[in-house]
This record gives sequence, C-alpha cells and structure tokens, in this order.
Amino acid sequence: LGGIDGLLHITDMSWGRVGHPSEMFNIGDKVEVSVLKYDRETGRISLGLKQKSADPWSGVAGKYTIGTRVRGRVVSLTDYGAFIELEPGVEGLVHVSEMSWTHEVRHPSRVVSIGDQVEAAVLNVDPGSRKISLGMKQTAPNPWDMVEGKYAIGTRIEGKVKSLTDFGAFVGLEEGIDGLIHISDMSWTKHIKHPSELFKKGQKVEAVVLRIDKEKERLSLGYKQLGSDPWDAEIPNKYGVGDVAVGKVSKIADFGIFVELDGGVEGLIHISEAGLDQQAKLEEKFKLGDEVTAKIIKVDREERKIALSLRDHQSDNDRRQVDEYHSTQGTLDQSLGRAVKQSRKRSQAEDEK
Repeated sequence: LGGIDGLLHITDMSWGRVGHPSEMFNIGDKVEVSVLKYDRETGRISLGLKQKSADPWSGVAGKYTIGTRVRGRVVSLTDYGAFIELEPGVEGLVHVSEMSWTHEVRHPSRVVSIGDQVEAAVLNVDPGSRKISLGMKQTAPNPWDMVEGKYAIGTRIEGKVKSLTDFGAFVGLEEGIDGLIHISDMSWTKHIKHPSELFKKGQKVEAVVLRIDKEKERLSLGYKQLGSDPWDAEIPNKYGVGDVAVGKVSKIADFGIFVELDGGVEGLIHISEAGLDQQAKLEEKFKLGDEVTAKIIKVDREERKIALSLRDHQSDNDRRQVDEYHSTQGTLDQSLGRAVKQSRKRSQAEDEK
C-alpha cells in the first residue's frame, strides 16, 4: 500500500473456513481488499477481503428454516460433533446426540469423515451467534415410533445380548434398538451380583417388555417375568419359620453366606447366625458348594428374603440330644429299680426256705 504493509487477518479472508492463508494466496499475489481500521499511533492497518462480498449469514434465517432438509460437506470433526458446510461461509453443527436414533455415538468419526456429503435437517437457527443446529437422524423415521406401536407392555421379545454392565444386560431388537434387562429383573429367587452370572455377550435371550419411554428412548425388559413369581405362594407354602432346610453354599459375602435351597431360592445365613467364634472367618469355615443344614428363622414375602440360622439349628440339636439323654436316663433308672426289687424278692424267698 504505497510502501506501507497492512494485515489481512485469516478471519477476514473469507466468510467460510480457512485453515491457513496459503489455501487462498501465494506470495506475490495481487489482491483487492477493504481497509477496516487504521491505527495512527501504531501505524497498523487492518484489511479485509471477505467484506468485499455480502455476508452470507444475512439471509440465513429465511433460507434455513427449522425442519428444512439440507445437504452439505463435512469440513471439521470434534469430540462433540461434525461441522457441515452448507454454503461458503455458512456451517451447521450436527451434535453427536443427533447422529443416530439407535446407537450411542461416542465420536462423530464413527459415523462420518471429512469430505463426506451428508443430508441433515435444520433443528435451530441463531443468526446473531452464527450458529445452525442440524440433525442427521431426523432425516430417517424414528424407530422408537415403531417400537411403541409394535411392542405392547407384556410382549415377549427375542434378541441377542449386545453388552453387559454392572447394572444389567443390553439386548438388541430387530429395529436396532437396545432394551435393558436390569439386574433386579433377572431372577425371582437368586441374588445376582453381576449379569455375567446368567448371560454372555452374543447369547440369544427371551424377555418381556416392561416399560417403554419414548422421550428418553429407553426400553425396559424383564427376564424373570418370563415365569410366575414363586414368592406369591410357592415359596411361602414350602418354607415356614422353624423348618429345617438343606442347601448348598452359593455365595460368600462379608456379612454372611447365601445358600441355594431346593427350587433355586436363596436364603441368607447372616454372620451373626453362623455360630462362629469372633476370630473365625466365613471363608475359612465355608466353601462354595458345601452342603449346610440350617433353621428357617424368617420368611419375608415383601422383601423376598429367607433368613437362616446355623446357630439356632445347632442349639435345637443340642437341646434334642439333652432331652433324649434324659429320656433314656429315666428309662434306665426304672429298669435298674425293677432289677433291684426282683433281686430282693429272690433273696427273701431263699431265706424263707
């Protein structure tokens, strides 16, 4: 500029995205620019190239109304989404949560790549902030609409176990939607600590539809609901307080041991009912698979729990042995008394002779 240098900042080169000035210019190129600012104190001149054309955002509100279908090119990927160039200078963001109805997208690179041409729907437009929110999944039917219509509460479904977590098993349905069998809905009778005790990844399973939340896109399934609840009548009728039960140790915890009884129901022998010395440890006394005999001290239908006691069972055995001893001792005393009397009678008879 007549021997004076001006700065054309990268943000003033184009209304669109520019990664480096070399994408637009070579050294020695002649360019026509606008003077944006002149600082007399520092002698700096700020220049602009994009200002020589109209701002594309000025007509965005009217051109990209909410619900409009658009096509664009993927120009950038971030952890939270993909930027789509709709026209030079106008980009929209497809957030990762708006990429798929059925899959949790952890990173947009699993769905799109830079340079891809994609179709999307306009979700929101904010010309003031120069932001357009786009959705890719909105260009396809929502499978949750089909699921809600196809699967009534109580319907039996079949699918494959896709993943296991600490709290449940995710089962894939035909429509590409995952349903969750929560750990609390896996067994009426067993204390399940982890879903891997029942399921494996890839395993085919049946389940019952318990709940559908279309808004939160959640499908709750039940495995134990495939059968009737044995706690309604079967278990309370079979196991009563005071009965003696025989079972095998199925789990050992810090607070006690679980015993699997006949029919698959589990009872708990709390550490306080194990009858051990204070110094003794449960894992030293009991091993998985050990057969134990205990007394039923509580049957709780509401909590679905059976409490067992080794201590009470041992006390009952000790008391029974004592009673048997006393009963036997009394009979022995009576026998000895009769023998003494008979001996005396014989002695008297011999004296009289």
